[in-house]
Order: sequence, then structure tokens, then C-alpha cells
Amino acid sequence: MGGKGYALWLFIIEIFVHFSTSSSSSSGNKVPAIIVFGDSSVDSGNNNFIPTIARSNFEPYGRDFFNGNPTGRFSNGRIAPDFISEAFGIKQSVPAYLDPAYNISDFASGVCFASAGTGYDNATAMVADVIPLWKEVEYYKEYQKKLRAHLGDENANEIIREALYLVSIGTNDFLENYYTLPERRCEFPIVQQYEDFLIGLAESFFKEIYGLGARKISLTGLPPMGCLPLERAVNILEYHNCVEDYNNLALEFNGKLGWLVTKLNKDLPGFQLVDANAYDIILQIVKHPSRFGFEVADTGCCGTGRFEMGFLCDPKFTCEDASCMQMTKN
Repeated sequence: MGGKGYALWLFIIEIFVHFSTSSSSSSGNKVPAIIVFGDSSVDSGNNNFIPTIARSNFEPYGRDFFNGNPTGRFSNGRIAPDFISEAFGIKQSVPAYLDPAYNISDFASGVCFASAGTGYDNATAMVADVIPLWKEVEYYKEYQKKLRAHLGDENANEIIREALYLVSIGTNDFLENYYTLPERRCEFPIVQQYEDFLIGLAESFFKEIYGLGARKISLTGLPPMGCLPLERAVNILEYHNCVEDYNNLALEFNGKLGWLVTKLNKDLPGFQLVDANAYDIILQIVKHPSRFGFEVADTGCCGTGRFEMGFLCDPKFTCEDASCMQMTKN
């Protein structure tokens, strides 16, 4: 990422300031671990170990990661949870829970349960046969048992309570499910009905992990979905500009997430759920890439830069310097 990740660092600093201040004022403890739920925006390689085509364990992915190895992250290098973990002084990267190269001693200070292609809606995970959110929670429960066996109940419970939880999910529910397949559109003919359905699922998820001990959570809402390279590629009638309907949908849904954050913080004692909305930062990168050190923000970094993601990301056709462009994501 180098010095060009200014916008990401703004986002990380915001999270860091909030939770470091919170920790020092409440218990005096620093954040001991980063625990991650979500989709490809935060998946550090879990999909490598399940039978799905939604993988990125090959070049050009990972070419700027440590030793230039593709890890399953949908990025040329590290992803946001890795940088957040480093910012808290924990470690430089957060390992995938299903990666057999790591064990509970590694996971004690950070673990990722995320799966590229998933969503709040179980039907979304079925599109590419990835890990549904409920299964991510089951892995989290399994992790807790291992952590208690490894460190004892008292130490394990402290990590679970003081850890920072990162949640980034929701884009696939709309782009890979609702607007691609007919089932949910038949069930919810008005998209706002589907939004409310997802908000209900999100509320149940947060209440469940709260019941399991999670207290400090950063929730990333939807990005400006209409500005993703794929959406711009198919927006021929508007000369490949951002699809404003999708962007407006993201804003609308993020507003409902903000309402949910307020509600849960009020209803659940000791809960600290932060609305870490990255929509505006990402849109500014797209609209004004040069301000953030990017030269190109309307194409991806492999193939034509339009349609390619996952296994379609051909390593023979990549941009020379990924720090000047955004990588494609699933």
C-alpha cells in the first residue's frame, strides 16, 4: 500500500482513536485481539479451504504481500484488518481461521472468520457456495472453546470481551443476490423490503455475538456499489459512469444500519457498536483519485480491469503499479 493508502489510514485512525480511548477510559486494557466477520473486503483466506470458485489464492493477488505470496485476500497486498491490527500494535496480519498453517496460539491475538462472496442473507452465500454468516458465528464459538482450553477461562474471557471486532458485509446481498437472482426479488418486490429483511438479520447477528461476549465492534456499511468496476462496465448507456441507483441504495441502507447501531447501543448494556461508514471516503477516491495518490480509480488491476475478479483475474494482464490503481474485489 505504501504512502498511497491515505484514505484507508484515515479510516483506520478513526477506529483506532475511538476504541483506544474507549479501552483506556473503561478498563485500562489495550485491545488484545482483532476478530473479523464479513465478506471479501476482510477475508484473509478462508475460501482457500472450502470448495468454491470465489478464491484469490493466485497471482496477481498478493503480489505486494509479504514475500509476494497470494494468501486468499482479494487484494494486491494486505487488507484493512491487517493494517488495523498493526495500528493497535498487535501484529501485521490477521490469519484466516481455516488456514491449517495457524493454530490457537496465533488466533489468540487475532482471527478472521470472513468469507468472500457471503452476506447477511444465507441465500447470498449459496450463490458461490461460500461460508454463510451463521457458520462464521459457529466457527467463532469453536474458537472460543479452543481459546479457553489454551489460556483458561479468565484470560480467554478477557480477550473475548476486550477484542475489537470488525464487521464488513452486505454488498453481495444486493449485487450477487437480489439484483442477480429472481428468488429474493419475488419475495421482496420492493428493494426497501429486502433492506429491512437484512437489517433484521444484522440485528440478530449482533445480538448473538453480544451474547457470546463481544463488546467492541466496528461496523462497515456498504461502499458506493455503483462505482465498482463491474457495475461501471455494464453501465453502457451512461458512458460507464457510476450507477447512481446503486449508490443511492447504499446510502439508504447505510442510514438504516446507522439506526440499528443507535438502537443496539441503547438496548444492550456495555455494547460499543461503532458505525464506521467508509462510503464517503471511497467515493472521494473514485471521484478525485489524484488527491489520494491514485492515477486510476475506474478500472481494476487485472485483465481489462472491468469484469475480472476471482478466477477471472488473469495474471498475464495486470497494471504495473497497483498502488496507483484500485484492485478488483468480489
